[in-house]
Amino acid sequence: MPDRLFTQVLVADDDPSTREFLRGALAAMGYAVTLADDGAQALDLARRTRFEALLLDCRMPAGGAIDVLVALRGDPAALSHDAVSMATSAEVPADLRKTLIDAGFACVIEKPCRIASLANALRATLGIEDDAPLLDDEEALLAAGDASTMHALRSLFRDELQHLVPELESLATDPATLIDRMHRLRSACGFCGAARLAAQAKVLQNHVLEVRWASPAALHRFRSEVERTLDALA
Repeated sequence: MPDRLFTQVLVADDDPSTREFLRGALAAMGYAVTLADDGAQALDLARRTRFEALLLDCRMPAGGAIDVLVALRGDPAALSHDAVSMATSAEVPADLRKTLIDAGFACVIEKPCRIASLANALRATLGIEDDAPLLDDEEALLAAGDASTMHALRSLFRDELQHLVPELESLATDPATLIDRMHRLRSACGFCGAARLAAQAKVLQNHVLEVRWASPAALHRFRSEVERTLDALA
């Protein structure tokens, strides 16, 4: 079963087999996919359609990923002006990765990519499914054993989250510590019934494990989930 329905994603790549792989993989995850085979078509579609995410190949006829993104960001009237953008490339040396990140891409996906890597990259920036509960009292009671213990654990959990928010920026520059922090947070989420935050932490953890970097878009999404969970705990 797909875990997301009707999130609009534009895939632009001049290789037919790559386009078909990405279309099938994303559709199986529940995304609605539109295809483009060159930079000009991708830019035209992104101007006329509101996409949540763009997957842009670095080398395409009529403009590669950077060309498309620069033109799109420079056009305030474009419906996908603020869409999360991800670059794809068959080769991603360190200098190219830095250039793409500096240009504003949320992440860089090396082709051929695993479906799990693609899923983690998208969920880390777009978020998990919207109908997941922020707090599950039944699960928390099962984990804690009684209501008094559950409330005590949630009080400690709230304090932990309040300290985590200002630490996120520094954690972004230390992938190993961020990965460990997400691992420990998932355990605390389990005891407190914070299923949604646990899922987002797992996605961020897996994404950083693969790319060894936490993009501003991924950190913004995770911070939003932490803040929503804090509101629910209050």
